Amino acid sequence: MNNPDITPDVRANWQVPTFDTPLWLGRQHPWCVVIPVVNEGERIKNLLSRMAILKIDDITDIIIVDGGSTDGSLEPESLQQKGVRGLLVKTGPGKLSAQLRCAYAFALDQDYEGIVTIDGNDKDDPEAIPRFIEALKQGVDFVQASRFIEGGMAENTPKLRDFAIRFIHAPMLSLFSGFRWTDTTQGFRAYSRKMLLDPKIAVFRDVFMTYELLAYLSYRAPKLGYRCLELPSIRQYPKGEVPTKISSINGNLSVLQVLIQACFGEYNPPGGNSIIRNGGATRKPVGS
Repeated sequence: MNNPDITPDVRANWQVPTFDTPLWLGRQHPWCVVIPVVNEGERIKNLLSRMAILKIDDITDIIIVDGGSTDGSLEPESLQQKGVRGLLVKTGPGKLSAQLRCAYAFALDQDYEGIVTIDGNDKDDPEAIPRFIEALKQGVDFVQASRFIEGGMAENTPKLRDFAIRFIHAPMLSLFSGFRWTDTTQGFRAYSRKMLLDPKIAVFRDVFMTYELLAYLSYRAPKLGYRCLELPSIRQYPKGEVPTKISSINGNLSVLQVLIQACFGEYNPPGGNSIIRNGGATRKPVGS
């Protein structure tokens, strides 16, 4: 599509993994919901059914980005019946951040004004999606779901994970970004087009392959003065099961390493360490 805010030179320099598009029915709304999945089976089917009941497809386009599922859960005809307009299948290397780069590039090419992301493992309640979109309409650039603020709910969260989020991950990103985050590891978020296209953020780089992009954006966006907001959400883990792609030891150590690198600016684009704008955070910054 012809996007005046994406010049051909800029687009040619985006580093985006290769992907196929087995389903695309065209852009219908100014906003889209991106759902990253890998072998989510019944979980993604349940999430799509919940979204269908809520008529989410009446206000936003639903796009699934698949990291290479082999469980047969993403048959295009059944997806269309649940209101899905697009299915992207990543064929290049990488995990979550690589999937997200595929989806963000596709969505920006289709001229969407903003993107909501929600995990495909059915832990998040999609009833919050309309509020995310309303926040984008009001000029917020980064909306983060939080189970830990008033109106939110955390159910059956593993104790170690709960501790790590509350006392390590969120406090570190709050301290280094200057914005008081409470829930920084989950992917239920929304971003404005303007923020994703900012060359001082530069999301389309191959350094983002696993979980780097989530921590990086939570650090980088407030530093550049983008309007950030946490909204309450419900996040429920099933009893006796932890549906996650992060392994218990090596995976959590990797997330910790990514956190430290993000907080010390190691993912900042070359020459992008100077902060040239101020303010815009919607919650009080750390130390206020």
